[in-house]
Amino acid sequence: MKAAAQTLRVRAERHAALADPQRLHIIDLLALGDAAPVELQAELGISSSLLAHHLRLLEETGFITRRRSEADRRRNYLHLDHCVFDQLIPAQSIAARRVVFVCTGNSARSQLAAALWPLSSQVPVASAGTHPADQVDRGAIAVANRHDVALLSRTPKPLTEVLHPDDFVVTVCDSAHEELAGAGRLHWSIPDPVRQGTDTAFEAAFADISARISGLAPLLIGTDPNIVPTHPQDRRRD
Repeated sequence: MKAAAQTLRVRAERHAALADPQRLHIIDLLALGDAAPVELQAELGISSSLLAHHLRLLEETGFITRRRSEADRRRNYLHLDHCVFDQLIPAQSIAARRVVFVCTGNSARSQLAAALWPLSSQVPVASAGTHPADQVDRGAIAVANRHDVALLSRTPKPLTEVLHPDDFVVTVCDSAHEELAGAGRLHWSIPDPVRQGTDTAFEAAFADISARISGLAPLLIGTDPNIVPTHPQDRRRD
């Protein structure tokens, strides 16, 4: 608990350091390269004392470090530590035996999520629907083909036949989430591309799901030693 409180305090201090427009401007100026304080002062048009105040807060919160010039030893260069930004959002590990993506029909969003998941994680995956459709939507098949991603199944499956008690459930449609009364571990509110039926709608859903998986996959740690997942490079499209 003490470690968690300490982490929250550090994160709060770092967020507060970024809340000032001039300090945020300094971050922007250092984003691509190092600069000396005198160079930052010229860009910002502020007094040396105010600049020193901003730099002190950014150093104390770990955003910047100073490096002595190898030419003029009286000059320092300020360097932005990009790794600090990764620590602004918590990255806690979550144990999961299997991930199950759920939507209503298991005909588009959950199918695409299950197809994309193995490209980012070795944790086993499945998909299901609260009210499965008769078949996977043609739009989902088409967008998967366009991106050379293999759908894991062409037959929608009911949640009651797929779900195990220790599965990590991610609902990817609002209807399924609300029907399950929030029983899933996570919910992604992704618009239903089947309703529009256009390539644009399916491309938007595909991109949304892909981005969300990129954020979730590094956090999940598999717990089942008996399952040897297929490597993404070994998978083939149907």
